[in-house]
Amino acid sequence: MTMLALWSYTVDSGRTEEQDLTGWTVEAADGTVGHVDREAAPHGMRHLVVDTGVWVFGRSAVVPVGAVTSVDPAERRVTLACTRDQVKDAPRFRTDSETRNQDYLSAVGEYYARLAARGTTPA
Repeated sequence: MTMLALWSYTVDSGRTEEQDLTGWTVEAADGTVGHVDREAAPHGMRHLVVDTGVWVFGRSAVVPVGAVTSVDPAERRVTLACTRDQVKDAPRFRTDSETRNQDYLSAVGEYYARLAARGTTPA
């Protein structure tokens, strides 16, 4: 997966532009991660902010939309190509302003690109 592809939904994800994913359940390859708090695309870096609830002590995670393998409107579920631990180990943010910071988002992209290079996320 190229760095640019990380910030776009795959063609076969099932995501349509009119869908608002806020509140939808987020599933990793090995279980529930949390729910979509919001979707944003600053600097063309489209991503989901996922509220992990108590699973990771109330912290949220930023996931590039290229890691989304499917969007199921009937179940209101977004499925990721990575595991729960991989989401948990992604670069952490402390303030919402970091989710708009190009350097922070680049670090997130590099992390998920390394996962893809190891074959743990789809190419």
